[in-house]
Amino acid sequence: MKKTKCYIYTRVSTAMQVDGYSLDAQKDKLKRYAAYEEMQIVGEYSDEGHSGKNIAGRPDFLRMLEDIEDGKDEVKVVTRTFASIE
Repeated sequence: MKKTKCYIYTRVSTAMQVDGYSLDAQKDKLKRYAAYEEMQIVGEYSDEGHSGKNIAGRPDFLRMLEDIEDGKDEVKVVTRTFASIE
């Protein structure tokens, strides 16, 4: 059976870099989730120190959207952790 392709996206602002919300912790959690769901991670995107209030200041998020629109990796799913401290 062919695995579903996915991207993972992590983001952290300065305020979020506490207790389990580091980029590495998010990435680890997303990789475990993808493995559990038997998805193939074909790209990783990350914005460090960028607010989550809008997408304009999140260059890797915008690059990911462009890659999806272009059909770059035939991605069907984006996995992301959710944490709001701002």
